[in-house]
Amino acid sequence: MRVKFWGVRGSYPVAGHHTVRYGGNTSCVQLCPDDGTVIIIDGGTGIRRLGQELVRAPLANGDRRCHILIGHTHWDHIQGLPFFAPLYLPDIEVVYYAQQRDVHLGKLFRSQTADPYFPVGLDDVAADVTFRELVEASHFSVGGAEVRCARLNHPHFALGYRVEADGHSVAYVCDTAPFDRMVLGTDFIGERPSGDSALSALDALKLEAMRKGVIELCQDADLVIYDTMFEMNEYKAFPHWGHSTPTHAVEIAEAANAKQLALYHYHPQRSDDEQDRVLEATRRFATLPVISAKESMEVDLADGKARLVANQPEGKG
Repeated sequence: MRVKFWGVRGSYPVAGHHTVRYGGNTSCVQLCPDDGTVIIIDGGTGIRRLGQELVRAPLANGDRRCHILIGHTHWDHIQGLPFFAPLYLPDIEVVYYAQQRDVHLGKLFRSQTADPYFPVGLDDVAADVTFRELVEASHFSVGGAEVRCARLNHPHFALGYRVEADGHSVAYVCDTAPFDRMVLGTDFIGERPSGDSALSALDALKLEAMRKGVIELCQDADLVIYDTMFEMNEYKAFPHWGHSTPTHAVEIAEAANAKQLALYHYHPQRSDDEQDRVLEATRRFATLPVISAKESMEVDLADGKARLVANQPEGKG
């Protein structure tokens, strides 16, 4: 199985000379099992370019089904979905997987393209679109791959995923706060908590259960892709935003005995040079190999090596 990154930013897409090397699109990762199953995690703006590549191949020559696992439905994880080219082709099936309490997934995703927000509604696309509701402990098959979920510590809620195929495994943990300061539930916190008050016994149990679930998700994984939106000073200023730092990512990956860690979901204002420095600093204290995810980076889980792969120019077949 191979892993390819199509969008690595958090919050909103950015463009400019300071983001050329890492890329400015929001969250989207493609998993490529040997059987050709199309598995995508998150539908940020990176999914637009991925959709164009899929129309050329492999959808043009093989499996006509796309499986899109949504970590959560905050905007930076779904904002590219209306521009996903396979949606507009006949004889294609697109399956959305997500967790959304109180609102049916179909209603939620249809509202994204409802008039007056978008000219083509989800019911008007050519592809056959279906939805699969998930819960925190879901375990299911996608083609020849096995998928498991775990709850993350993020406002409202979010899921992390583990995908196993071809004797290899990848864990995707985005977005999450660490598990030592506060439980982020169904509501945003209006004011920044001081962090000085002791956790209640119930909150401590909830955090420990989430942490255990995430470690199990990452256990012995060939690659862990982890939210590193913040540096530590930023996290301390905004702990209620539901994001982690490289220190937190390394802690979880090492506790899980993961083979390699990919830093991911960067702050949109972090430049390429700043991310280089974050990677260098992280490698100095980590005991496992660490990479920084880049758009068009591909990781072959068989050998663990990361390579930049040229995509087709836009508009070219």
